Amino acid sequence: MRIAIVGAGISGLVIAHLLHGQHDITVFESADYAGGHTNTIRVDTAYETHHVDTGFIVFNDRNYPNFERLLNRLGVAWQPSTMSFSVSDGMGDFEYSGASPNGLFANRRHLLTPWFHRMVSDLARFNRAARSLLAAPGTGARPGPSLGEWLERHNFSAPFIERLIVPQVSAVWSADPGQMWSFPARFLAEFFDNHGMLGFSSRPRWRVIRGGSARYVEALTAPFADRIRLRTPVRAIRREDGGVLVWPRGAEPLRYDEVVLATHSDQALALLQDATDSERQVLGAIPYQVNEAVLHSDRRLLPRRRRAWASWNYHWQPDPAPRATVTYHMNRLQSLQAEREFCVTLNRTDAIDPERVIRKITYAHPVYTARGVAAQRRVEEVSGRRRTHFCGAYWGWGFHEDGVRSALRVAERFGAPL
Repeated sequence: MRIAIVGAGISGLVIAHLLHGQHDITVFESADYAGGHTNTIRVDTAYETHHVDTGFIVFNDRNYPNFERLLNRLGVAWQPSTMSFSVSDGMGDFEYSGASPNGLFANRRHLLTPWFHRMVSDLARFNRAARSLLAAPGTGARPGPSLGEWLERHNFSAPFIERLIVPQVSAVWSADPGQMWSFPARFLAEFFDNHGMLGFSSRPRWRVIRGGSARYVEALTAPFADRIRLRTPVRAIRREDGGVLVWPRGAEPLRYDEVVLATHSDQALALLQDATDSERQVLGAIPYQVNEAVLHSDRRLLPRRRRAWASWNYHWQPDPAPRATVTYHMNRLQSLQAEREFCVTLNRTDAIDPERVIRKITYAHPVYTARGVAAQRRVEEVSGRRRTHFCGAYWGWGFHEDGVRSALRVAERFGAPL
């Protein structure tokens, strides 16, 4: 069969890897590189060269089984990473890191601050309440409480909500802190439980790709690199009897037997000239939000006190911006032995010294609501019908393993399991 694959992120590349030996595939990608959120930047300094990740960075030994199988199949090596989280106001008046007691009380005044102790103690209570939420019967078709409703129902303190749990959720999903109030509480509890975040022991071991995440993309695409058409966005798709028409920008339509849309949900819907009601309802229920990522070496974006530095450093603001504001400390995450601190900061470009900016990249992340979580359960209504297949991390929690899993679901329809 002739199969068009639109999108060269993790899902599109896994599909292409599994199908290229049996089918005539073409991968269309609008960017000038393959990998999507797997975007490793080479940084040359006077004495060193580093390969720094900017989008996809970490995975772990518990929650990424299919991705790890893929890496083993490709012979791609990984190395240990450290996962820790901090919150800082940028001025040093309020900052903490969960990595150690020394980091937790990075600001020693918090040793004598009652509301800070209440904030910390609320975390244990939150973990117990979340486990109870998961143990309760499901709500069926009803969405269940939002995170905001659920937190208020359990009378968690304002500092815990505003300075601990909302920053965590916003950072994990690169999401608007204000949107957290409508975030589905059960969806969050399931994710935290799945990732060992509802306790303080038996947590998964985190890893990074040795030499940068792009190493796995190179190995994955090597057998079909000549079938990837970079800088070739698709502008429209129409299904017809006996085939699918795909319009690459600036070219005549091409006919394929099947099409795999491995783009974001909103992009997929925009491409379909003849979208069905079900496609509009399902894909339209999972919007995306744009985030600007900046790779830089301005250490001022890390907490003021070094003992508060963590792998993920959230920028707390009394009036939060409608975007996640977080700095990833890449030296810590990738074990970089470097003369400077390499950071990736989301949505705080104006605060970064322009002289220390290395690269600006725009990424988009799914926005999860009760409506979107319900739409995920309708995947079989749209994917695999009318010669059209949809895959992407938005069908799960929005992470790399979800992208792989959705690609495997589509690949199995073509008789090509991992």
